Amino acid sequence: MEREYVEENTLEFKKLIGILKRRKWEILLPAAAIFLIAAIGAFYWPPTYRSTSTVLIEEQEIPREYVTTTVTGYAEQRLQTISQRIMSYNKLMEIINRFNLYADLRRKSNMEAVIEKMREAIKLETISADVKDRSGSAKSATIAFTVSYEGEKPEVVQQVANVLASLYLEENLRSREEKSAGASKFIETEGKQIQAQLAEIDGKIAAFKSSNLNSLPELAQFNLQTLAQSDQEIDQLNDQLRTLKEKESYLLTQLASIPQDLANPDKERLKELRAQIVNLRTRYSEEYPDVVKARQEIAELERRLGSAGKQSALGGQSDNPAYVAMSAQLAGTRSDIRSINRQLGLVRSKREGYRHRIEASPRTEEQYKLLLSERNNLQAKYDDLMKKHMEAKVAQGLEEVQMGERFTLIDPARLPGEPIEPNIPAVLLIGLILGTGAGVGTASLREFSDKSAHSAEDLELATSMNVLAAIPEIVTLEDRERGKKKCRTLMMSAGAVAVIGLIVFHFFVMNVDVFIARLMRRFSI
Repeated sequence: MEREYVEENTLEFKKLIGILKRRKWEILLPAAAIFLIAAIGAFYWPPTYRSTSTVLIEEQEIPREYVTTTVTGYAEQRLQTISQRIMSYNKLMEIINRFNLYADLRRKSNMEAVIEKMREAIKLETISADVKDRSGSAKSATIAFTVSYEGEKPEVVQQVANVLASLYLEENLRSREEKSAGASKFIETEGKQIQAQLAEIDGKIAAFKSSNLNSLPELAQFNLQTLAQSDQEIDQLNDQLRTLKEKESYLLTQLASIPQDLANPDKERLKELRAQIVNLRTRYSEEYPDVVKARQEIAELERRLGSAGKQSALGGQSDNPAYVAMSAQLAGTRSDIRSINRQLGLVRSKREGYRHRIEASPRTEEQYKLLLSERNNLQAKYDDLMKKHMEAKVAQGLEEVQMGERFTLIDPARLPGEPIEPNIPAVLLIGLILGTGAGVGTASLREFSDKSAHSAEDLELATSMNVLAAIPEIVTLEDRERGKKKCRTLMMSAGAVAVIGLIVFHFFVMNVDVFIARLMRRFSI
């Protein structure tokens, strides 16, 4: 059993060796062709160099407890914003024109394709580390970043990488200054608006005080005190008025009992004469001497009394001193009554005014409190804005002297010594693997499509008959000479193809000297 297994394996190995001998050119030619193509491509592929700058993100020098920056957001977010500005069309066009980048591509394609090619050649990578915040908890933070550029010329690649790093530094500084100045300007504008609103509300308060001067809340106590004083004055005046009226009544009573005029002899005589003439007329005629005399005397008395009455009426005074004195007291009392009544009217009017003030005071106080509350809120907001404005000014000064968070170039771009592309060993290995696979595949295809018999076993399988004997291949001297001639022809053909290929490569692809120099530089020979 084991012997049969060994014989079968030996037979299979012999068959495999036979196939390799028969199909050696089907294997070698595709493998050599593909490997040669890979080798030419690897050496002809333009090298790509990369130069990288490293930028450190430094925290602000002054502690945040003393100066709070107005530039907010994480460093990575600001980096993305700065990258968008640097990757803009105009910025990249300046760099392309400055270093004459992608000259061939600019002749063949539009500028959009050139800009896109430039963007693909720029790489930004952030460097993070675990740091502790103010609360003591650890978190990941961006502490640095690298910006690199890839191109064909090492010197240009280094220069472009340094320019890109400088742009990041300048753009960060300009962006922070703009943000701090913008924050300060915004707060200042808001402060001016609040200040204008304060002036407006102060005007409203002044106008309200002017129109409600007597019913302001701060005068409420004064109004109450004045109202109480008015009530006391009214009570006192009423008491005085009552006393004066009682006095008036008393004086009127006394005045009624005093005659206005004193006793007059002429009046008494006139009375006697009138009584006498009446008696005389009853006994005598009008011409009787006693009657005439009495009539004349009556006329004289009446004339005299009539003249005295007219003078008394014109003078408005009684001739009775007691009556005159009592009348004067009565007139003074009545004058005092009129004065008290006038005072009562004034005090009552004053009291009514203060009563209206007190009644209007709650409504006025409510409106006044609303105005004061609005004013106090605006003042608090204004004070807060002024405090923030001072902080923003300090933060702006911090950015202007570059003491805030800043980018520092710690590792400028160096001149690249080795290209990052192509990786020649990897390309050659891939070419060898692909060539070998193509050769084996071609040989397998030819072998499976070949229906001829190459061994006794193949013949038995094809005819279903046993082979009696197998005659090995007889190689004559002529066959050997023919084989040698064929080998020499093949070698000469290969040499001719190599020479022709070298000539074609030299004149149509690349100068051989340049190719050898590049090859030596690639392998650092």
